[in-house]
Amino acid sequence: MPTVDKLLLEEALQDSPQTRSLLSVFEEDAGTLTEYTNQLLQAMQRVYGAQNEMCLATQQLSKQLLAYEKQHFALGKGDEEVISTLHYFSKVVDELNVLHSELAKQLADTMILPIIQFREKDLTEVSTLKDLFGLASTEHDVSMAKYSRLPKRKENEKHKAEVAKEVANARRKQHLSSLQYYCALNALQYRKRVAMMEPMLGYTRGQINFFKKGAEMFSKRLDSFLTSVSDMVQSIQGELDAEAEKMRISQQDLISVNESVYTPDSDVTSPAINRNLIQKAGYLNLRNKTGLVTTTWERLYFFTQGGNLMCQPRGAVAGGLIQDLDNCSVMAVDCEDRRYCFQITTPTGKTGITLQAESRKEYEEWICAINNISRQIYLTDNPEAAAIKLNQTALQAVTPITSFAKKHEAHHPSQNVKNTDNGKTTPSESAGIQDSTQLIALGTPIQFDIVLPATEFLDQNRGGRRANPFGESEDGSKDEEEDSLLQQMFVVRFLGSMAVQSDNTSEVIYEAMRQVLAARAIHNIFRMTESHLMVTSKNLRLIDPQTQVTRASFELATVTQFAAHQDNKRLIGFVVHLRETPGEESMSAYVFESNTEGEKICYAISLGKEIAEAQKDPEALAQLMKSVPFTNDGKFVLLNDQSEEDGATREEGEESEA
Repeated sequence: MPTVDKLLLEEALQDSPQTRSLLSVFEEDAGTLTEYTNQLLQAMQRVYGAQNEMCLATQQLSKQLLAYEKQHFALGKGDEEVISTLHYFSKVVDELNVLHSELAKQLADTMILPIIQFREKDLTEVSTLKDLFGLASTEHDVSMAKYSRLPKRKENEKHKAEVAKEVANARRKQHLSSLQYYCALNALQYRKRVAMMEPMLGYTRGQINFFKKGAEMFSKRLDSFLTSVSDMVQSIQGELDAEAEKMRISQQDLISVNESVYTPDSDVTSPAINRNLIQKAGYLNLRNKTGLVTTTWERLYFFTQGGNLMCQPRGAVAGGLIQDLDNCSVMAVDCEDRRYCFQITTPTGKTGITLQAESRKEYEEWICAINNISRQIYLTDNPEAAAIKLNQTALQAVTPITSFAKKHEAHHPSQNVKNTDNGKTTPSESAGIQDSTQLIALGTPIQFDIVLPATEFLDQNRGGRRANPFGESEDGSKDEEEDSLLQQMFVVRFLGSMAVQSDNTSEVIYEAMRQVLAARAIHNIFRMTESHLMVTSKNLRLIDPQTQVTRASFELATVTQFAAHQDNKRLIGFVVHLRETPGEESMSAYVFESNTEGEKICYAISLGKEIAEAQKDPEALAQLMKSVPFTNDGKFVLLNDQSEEDGATREEGEESEA
């Protein structure tokens, strides 16, 4: 028997978006089952109606056969042989009519009745529990909204207690209705299997009994099959009974929990707060501005993922990015006379979002978690140990501060964090590694579509000389390709480019990769233009794979820095010196994603530079030509290409010998 999917009753109280999303799948399944059951019932009623019509038809046929002898024919009465024969046929038809009547009654009891009971009892129960669950959820949301608007004044403690009690009652009601609803949906997964097979079991048995009494036309093999189906139904029914008992016991255990589970902010004086969190999830109220002075609050599910704060509305399949937490600041604020409010501010000092927690424990844990994440300690080898060191800073963030300037003065400058050669994130201690602001200026724009698609490129330059989006000329590209000693093609996709301030180290390429990928993730940019990167001993050319149009060309001498990503081997980037006006040059970093390892592209560019340098000295060129193999047409062959060709030659030789 296949495993039956179930809703976990333990997750009913939390009511997370993941549970709601799974619940929507069960609800969709129940809706599909209801529609199919109605169609199945219509088909079965049509069969039952046809069987009743058969009973009436055979009864009428028997009467007509007996009425033959009472007919007054113009040529005389019918002969006695025909009359006696028709009388015999009438008795046969009467016997068949009895069998048809028994079959019709059996179809009504074993085929029509079970499917009607399943529709009216089980499916209607699920629909009713769904409505009750929706009403309870709405009532809980209303009570939570009322509770969230409670002021801080102590003179309203009685009112606060009443509202808290109202929230607890609503939450208990929602919990009970959700448990009943989940149990009904779980049980439906078993009952629908029984409901689909039981009517057909009754229909088949009725037909077999009909034909057995009329003539022995069915074998014992079909009887054994029906017996096995009956055993299967009994087995499923037994599993349903056992599962129902388990759910009943689990439901009682979940209902008999402490009252503090339902009451928000049950322990205000000394809640158990974990200040070393590096990830957090839960419901928060988000402040939204609806006008110049008007605001609204929306209760949403928030969770952290790496260095991002994600938001997932109820019913959504996945969450979306709402705030980048890296290097941001978090502080408690007074907002509209609401309790437990805090604000996230960007590294530039711009106000981000304002959130409200439902209890003091959630309030302080969210502030501590965001403060820990903003320092990027989740990238370290031991994030928990680093979080403990930042515990004091997290405690200071809980104190309400009304301006970003005061917040900035209260904190010491954080340590600058850089990527070392082994890929681990450690505080930068060496003065040799440049700061990111020295590599790339703050606020540098990023271009994502600088490489135009072929159709767009041809439309813009139709009827004239083909221009290049980077400003380079294509004159003589064919001659250069023929004269070049190195030609290597790679399939790449353009990710982005941006201006840089230095090309002394490969760190500028790593920083450009980080900023381009981060910008694509933040702005949800997924479009990438695929090109063929041709590496020669004179230039780098981006060629459209469909039209073979050169989209961009860079002189190899202008490529001053190139490197592959340390972790993602398919990322490749290089720095190019571009001449804007006579006497003025700029540097730009270009980032690509390759189908092969980026180290192979780096090796090809390095080899091209060696060839270009060796061409100035005939002896050096001769030495290089001895160390690197050639193709049949006199081109340099990369080491990986040579190994692949040798392997192919070896396989061809083996096939020839065979």
